[in-house]
Amino acid sequence: MEEINKDITIEDLTTLVPESVKYLMDEGIRCMRCGEPILGTLESAAKEKGFSGQDIERFVKEINVIIKEKF
Repeated sequence: MEEINKDITIEDLTTLVPESVKYLMDEGIRCMRCGEPILGTLESAAKEKGFSGQDIERFVKEINVIIKEKF
């Protein structure tokens, strides 16, 4: 699987990497609401919660580690 970046939609991210739901929830980013994915990108969802560009880079790196461990 290809690495993700900050421009991936939350819907695509949660479909491709279901483990990302728990990871993002633990980080304080809700990516599901009433069973429906939140619209927008990983970057926009993180910015809405007040995370910095550095935080977003860390999220991308850590989710890519999850992907590498899975595949």
